[in-house]
Amino acid sequence: MSMKHLLAFTAMALIAQAGSVFAEECATKVKTVQDGKLIVAAYDYPPFSVTSGGAISGIDVDIVTRAAKENCLEVVPMVLDPAATIQAVVSGKADVAIGSWNRTEKRAKAVNMSAPTYLDPMGIFSKDGADTVASFEGKNVGTVQGYLWVGEMQKMLGNKLKLYPTPVALAQDLEAGRIDIAADGYNSGAYIQKTSGGYKGIEIKLSKPDERIQASILPAQAGVIYTKGNESLGAALDKSIVQQHKDGAIVKDLEAAGFDKKVGDVGEPRMVK
Repeated sequence: MSMKHLLAFTAMALIAQAGSVFAEECATKVKTVQDGKLIVAAYDYPPFSVTSGGAISGIDVDIVTRAAKENCLEVVPMVLDPAATIQAVVSGKADVAIGSWNRTEKRAKAVNMSAPTYLDPMGIFSKDGADTVASFEGKNVGTVQGYLWVGEMQKMLGNKLKLYPTPVALAQDLEAGRIDIAADGYNSGAYIQKTSGGYKGIEIKLSKPDERIQASILPAQAGVIYTKGNESLGAALDKSIVQQHKDGAIVKDLEAAGFDKKVGDVGEPRMVK
């Protein structure tokens, strides 16, 4: 064999070997609704899930897109209303649902939840930068109906606590001085303040731990919703999310959105009861 032919043969062998390795790396064992695809049910909830013209982006999208690539899956967006995203997974139309869904025991009865992605902590909203539960004492305090900490705050503050139907109504009273201080979701407040100028004159701080409010000690953890019983998909998501915590990818996204990096310090997996 001439040198020219030998080099050509060697090059072809290397190409074939590389193709074989690539094929082996991309041989996915993850079960999905459509082979080779990851159907992602999403609604518009910036910065976690942003929908525009049928396309999706955001922190949650980055998380599931990386997991998909690691398992040779193509992300297929399914843009829906919030209430329909989980149902899409339950009914088998989508593989995962995103949008900062909290890991709760009630939710886990219908779907599975991935390893925790980030926290959904309680924030303290005030004009003086308060960051402790003790700062509520002696003040007119507001919070939003349905939050995890409402019952404990009612026990602590009695008639000094005012409940609001929405964060918007709460913010209006806080800015106008009709209440002195508030407890609200840190993530949504910090993002609104950064991107749309909301909460003018208000400082938003992560609450320091206080035994009187358990959500200040163990904030709810968000996760990716996936099909009940799909162990292969769950394992793939969990493996990727753990690595994304280790290499700082999730914290990088959180800080870029204006959040304290502590929002990425999830701790051990847990479910809200």
